[in-house]
Amino acid sequence: MDKPILHQIRVIEFASGIAGPAAGLQLSEAGAEVIRVETPAMSDDTDSVLFSVLNRGKQRLALDLDTPAGKAALASLLKGADVLLHDLTPAQAAAHGLDDGALAAVNPQLVVSAIGGWPRRHPLAEAPPRETLVLARLGLLDEQPGHRPGPVFVRMPFAGWLAAWFSAIGVMARLVARRRDGRGGTAHTSLAQAALAPMSMHWSRAERPTPVFAKGLSKDTPIPLHRCADGAWVHVHYSPDKAPWMAEALAGMGPDAVAAENAKYPPSHVAPNFGANKAIMATRPACDWVRHFWEHDVAAQVAAPFGAIYASAQARANGYVVEVEDRERGRVLQPGPAYLTQPPPRVRGPLAGRDPAPLPGAPATLAAPAPAPLQAAGIPMPPLAGMKVLDLGAYLAGPFATMLLADLGAEVIKVEPPAGDAMRRLERIFAGTQRGKLGVALKLGEAGAQEALEKLVRWADVVHHNIRLPAARKLGIDHAALSRINPALVFCHISSYGPEGEQKDWPGFDQLMQAACGWEVECGGQGNPPMWLRFGVGDYLAALSSVFAVLLAHYRRLETGEGQMVASSLLGATLPTVAEAVMLPDGAITPIAHLDAAQTGLSPDHRLYGCSDGWLALAAFDGREREALAQLAGATVREREAWFAARPRELALEALRGAGVPSEPVLESQGEAFLDDPACAAAGLHARYRHAVYGELEQVGAYWDFGDLPLKLDRPPPALGEHSAQVWERLGFGPAQVDALERQGLTVLKTPSTGNP
Repeated sequence: MDKPILHQIRVIEFASGIAGPAAGLQLSEAGAEVIRVETPAMSDDTDSVLFSVLNRGKQRLALDLDTPAGKAALASLLKGADVLLHDLTPAQAAAHGLDDGALAAVNPQLVVSAIGGWPRRHPLAEAPPRETLVLARLGLLDEQPGHRPGPVFVRMPFAGWLAAWFSAIGVMARLVARRRDGRGGTAHTSLAQAALAPMSMHWSRAERPTPVFAKGLSKDTPIPLHRCADGAWVHVHYSPDKAPWMAEALAGMGPDAVAAENAKYPPSHVAPNFGANKAIMATRPACDWVRHFWEHDVAAQVAAPFGAIYASAQARANGYVVEVEDRERGRVLQPGPAYLTQPPPRVRGPLAGRDPAPLPGAPATLAAPAPAPLQAAGIPMPPLAGMKVLDLGAYLAGPFATMLLADLGAEVIKVEPPAGDAMRRLERIFAGTQRGKLGVALKLGEAGAQEALEKLVRWADVVHHNIRLPAARKLGIDHAALSRINPALVFCHISSYGPEGEQKDWPGFDQLMQAACGWEVECGGQGNPPMWLRFGVGDYLAALSSVFAVLLAHYRRLETGEGQMVASSLLGATLPTVAEAVMLPDGAITPIAHLDAAQTGLSPDHRLYGCSDGWLALAAFDGREREALAQLAGATVREREAWFAARPRELALEALRGAGVPSEPVLESQGEAFLDDPACAAAGLHARYRHAVYGELEQVGAYWDFGDLPLKLDRPPPALGEHSAQVWERLGFGPAQVDALERQGLTVLKTPSTGNP
């Protein structure tokens, strides 16, 4: 059996919470040896289910870094390490001798990924990395509509899970660069950068916006979550009107009754008969509706209880659910790896006990450099400079993944039909997934386009898309077809439900994964209807997991010269976020903390409070912080609510910070303010460029900080067909061939005035 892809890599992990340990888990299950350092200062609940999942298969060491012996032991480990993951602020890192300069002096081959609350160049870089506080300060708690007016607590810790993938991808990109130039270096990210990833489809600004771009996607758009006859809820994506039961019911109602039901709700861009659909869905049980919709290719999912996904045959068929022998709980079901490579990722065992002393150090294992190094001395290049990527995807998950590869320095050619990507109708969302790419129009599946497709595939190192595989086979863009053209290709496919099982070719969207994994129920709050998080979490998780898989395959190809197919999915990428609970041997789901009915928080110490002039967020996690909060504002929720309500927010924050209680204002309406903020600009959180249609375009910027290596954030999203002529010429097509492609309607050479179909 082949050795795991990262079998020569040693990782030292020094982090709490979700992001750092989850990044370490991804590297571990890709084959790296991960040594987790635990200190007395860490506040993790080591008996929790989440801790047992995130740290399974790792070696655990107890070290006190305030002692000479502990410092010496960590220094010894770092001399023999390839990667360090930590969540220290810059000042904390410096206090432990773990600042970037000190680490580079000790081990210049070391790759360092720090996951802070904020970027290291941001004024809040020293703030504790606590997700609720970061979301509050960014203004994202106001971006989520709730069951009451005002900002709401977001139950799903999506920023932590996204940050874990950003960290793991940053590490892989830096390891690829290390093969090129022989040096390690930084690959930092933060909860703030991760949280901003979904805002790339909402927070942007154009000098000359079209009406569609200016409108964006309102947070008040009705969400097609419908209560059924049995009290369960079903999330339907796109219009269900053509499904026979729905079509018959609509016809039976008649146009006047349908119009009357529709008038009860704002217009929906995905369901023209939203109100009538809701009334009709109430006439049958949820499972009956979902079965009927699936039979007629309508994407739908029951909003399931948290943890019920462990019983899914589809999840088990793809290894997204695995059995692990837990020392405390017996043989439990836990989330498995979210992607597939060759060799595949492997669960390496349950949570281990802590060793009393560190393992002996070993020399860092630097892989042999690439045959023809790309980086000239003194000229820093992006981590993935030289990689060539062909993007055949659409909608969100596929294009966002290839945009990240472009940010990291890869050259990306986006291919879309002459009529345009289906997502172009939502211009702001489309633009948020397309920067850094050369845009080409090509009508795939036509005989006259085959030569152009073959030239693109021969040019590419990576082909990436999320087109359903039956359609991909018809278009000739499945792995079997493309690997015959370019055997060294890394081919990546994102599906909805995974490459195996009954649902492998079914339609699916982020909304349905949030429903299936229990997050819609949990985000609604106790006793409330389910609620979808409009941040598109499943799409972004799938995009990130696919990029990680691509970089693993690329890293292996640099050593072996062999291509391969890798796979990711919306279900596989969303399911790890359920790691707060596992399924016990008797089928029971371990308990989790539930959001309250008012959607303010999880406990008196971790929630939102209303002041006389606005909301603020608290995240008091350790005993000292909780005691200080109790002394200041009272011990009960009722006492605290009265204390906060009697004070302006700034005075309350001043008192909390003086007492050492982590807190932040819950800012509202922050889209424009974010783009105007010079501190965010200085921290690299803004990107600006000239767009062919919109003029100056401002968007969310960098998701990483590589220190001495630049990112590539200077190319705007392409207008339709903007670079077709340039690309065809580069690939060797003469003017007559290009004219023929245009004449036959197989390509678009001139950008329409709107840049959209």
